[in-house]
Amino acid sequence: MVHHTTDEAPPGNEANFTTPPPSYNTSEAPLVYKVGYPPQKNFTREFTDTLRETFFHDNLLRQYKDQSGRKKFIMGLKFLLPVFEWGRTYNFSKFKGDLIAGLTIASLCIPQDIGYSKLANLDAQYGLYSSFIPPLIYAAMGSSRDIAIGPVAVVSLLIGSLLQNEVDPKANEEEYLRLAFTATFFAGITQAALGVLRYTIQQWNWQTIVIGAAFLTFLLFAKYIGKKNKKYFWVPAIAPIISVILATLFVYITRADKQGVQIVSTQVNHIKKGINPSSAHKIYFTGPFVMKGFKIGVVCGMIGLTEAVAIGRTFAALKDYQLDGNKEMVALGTMNVVGSMTSCYVTTGSFSRSAVNFMAGCQTPVSNVVMSAVVLLTLLVITPLFKYTPNAILGSIIISAVIGLVDYEAAILIWKVDKMDFIACMGAFFGVVFASVEIGLLIAVSISFAKILLQVTRPRTVLLGNLPGTTIYRNTYQYPDARHIPGVVIVRVDSAIYFSNSNYVRERILRWLTDEEDKAKTEGLPRVNFLIVEMSPVIDIDTSGIHALEDLYKSLQKREIQLILSNPGSIVIEKLHASKLTEHIGSNHIFLTVADAVRFCTSKSLQEP
Repeated sequence: MVHHTTDEAPPGNEANFTTPPPSYNTSEAPLVYKVGYPPQKNFTREFTDTLRETFFHDNLLRQYKDQSGRKKFIMGLKFLLPVFEWGRTYNFSKFKGDLIAGLTIASLCIPQDIGYSKLANLDAQYGLYSSFIPPLIYAAMGSSRDIAIGPVAVVSLLIGSLLQNEVDPKANEEEYLRLAFTATFFAGITQAALGVLRYTIQQWNWQTIVIGAAFLTFLLFAKYIGKKNKKYFWVPAIAPIISVILATLFVYITRADKQGVQIVSTQVNHIKKGINPSSAHKIYFTGPFVMKGFKIGVVCGMIGLTEAVAIGRTFAALKDYQLDGNKEMVALGTMNVVGSMTSCYVTTGSFSRSAVNFMAGCQTPVSNVVMSAVVLLTLLVITPLFKYTPNAILGSIIISAVIGLVDYEAAILIWKVDKMDFIACMGAFFGVVFASVEIGLLIAVSISFAKILLQVTRPRTVLLGNLPGTTIYRNTYQYPDARHIPGVVIVRVDSAIYFSNSNYVRERILRWLTDEEDKAKTEGLPRVNFLIVEMSPVIDIDTSGIHALEDLYKSLQKREIQLILSNPGSIVIEKLHASKLTEHIGSNHIFLTVADAVRFCTSKSLQEP
């Protein structure tokens, strides 16, 4: 039985009254309610409903119900190709914003693509290829208006690290390239994640050091300006292309390449004019490299998917529109599958480009099309001009990008919020820096898994007290003013009770009880006669959990203490009823609220001699 603290019946609950509802009078006794039991369900329907709710949070086909065949086709086409939806309202005003944004991100992407391709141990042309075809596909299929597509530092570092563990990129260049396309193909299908920094400049001399240090300083200063004042977002956007132009002119005029400054001419000579050549025939579909490509692709694809969706949702929230996760997965997967067949390696949404795209005023994914057109122009006309670009400037661009990956402010925030998360973060960081991606990942996953196990096996239990002047009961640690009820101990379990934690929960509750009994003896307070277990946070319970409650009940009986349950949820009360534990405890000892349970306990205490 439960006590309800209001005197007026809520609509539709008349059947739950055990006494006729009295007239509205605050002086009369509170109404009495029973804890509600959920209606019986058909097992097959309950199982299918649970399965659908678990794996399919929304019915994707609901919108197609009661629609004509033509309407269903149009709606399906818009789902797969959102361009048919936003394209209907596209106008010149939007194009102006997209044109400016596209040109701006193109100035950023070209030097980045050349630099990032070196991280992936690929020729520069493949970085440019990867910013031509994939953005076009995403523009038609993606649901984000702000994401700028192309190679990114993390994925480039990761794929370069994982591929070279399988194939030497210098000794077996063709095999390495084929494995890169294979990994990209499987990344598009599976979408996976991770990253490592491994960049070296093979030969140093003082001119190289001066060039690299000078332009690295310039790039970092440009980033500082853009971060300090949002109006100057374009400064860090155009800084890389300006650095490339100036460094190239410097080397060409001074012929510093004759003095030992390494240039990228050997790479640029491999860049063929024209659109991406087909690479479908280079993908491994049979042989020992298939599984290697699959494993690398899974890792790279997941990190690409995670990064793109996170970036897309960030900017979607700023512009107050919804990002469709299903469409994003389809778009990103399709563009990487197609990219693998058109000489591209793994691409995703770039945060730096997307931020510039957003600040430049992009309106639709057409900005990606503009960027792609500029890259095509570069492939057709401009690539020979990069002949004298020094490797040092590419290194500066890479280092400035990688420095941005070390987010110390985020690390400080993680430390403040959750110490275990910080330990996992540092474990991953030092594991990658001093060992490898695999070791860093293993450390982070192990620490995170240990944290989950700790939370599952050692759930939080707290002691509750009454906030003076109210019927509210809260954690006494969080609310020191909350007062204890003489003769009553109130404990809340903040977790589901499963086999992994059931014994701990029982033992922890008994420790709370023992502590309170000792305190009552020391302070001369009434002995403890009732233990109330607040169960509203207990979302589920299994057989082991029920046995733990049974053992708790038996232990309390020996100590002449009554077990009281408060506010068990529908699933929990159903299982307690099925196990007949409610019969042992007594239905009159199961209450709707802690206040009702306390009122019952205090009234019983007053009746005792």
